[in-house]
Amino acid sequence: MEILRHAVLFVHLIGFALLFGGWFVEVVQRTFRVNMVMNLGMIVAFVAGLALSAPWGVSYDLNYTKIGVKLVVLIVIGALMGISSARAKKDRPLPVWTFWAIGALTLLNAGLGVMWR
Repeated sequence: MEILRHAVLFVHLIGFALLFGGWFVEVVQRTFRVNMVMNLGMIVAFVAGLALSAPWGVSYDLNYTKIGVKLVVLIVIGALMGISSARAKKDRPLPVWTFWAIGALTLLNAGLGVMWR
């Protein structure tokens, strides 16, 4: 069961890599738009994170406070991405601070996952 849990954790990390990698590409290109890779990364990270939060086959207690905080941060990321996508469809430019907030919150979420025990 531990091997399956590590496989799901690996998929969760792939979701983070897609989200942050897509964000970083937009920063380097200086376009500051939400792209499909970022959307896919957020969905993969969300689904894998939900699977990781289930208490299946672990011999220790899960930190549900940490899981809740990470979920709230991911919901805020998703909301900012949704707002920016809606504005892009109406040809209204995205405020640059919103795009930088998506990247900062993504790094915050990764940091919470690694450093909060």
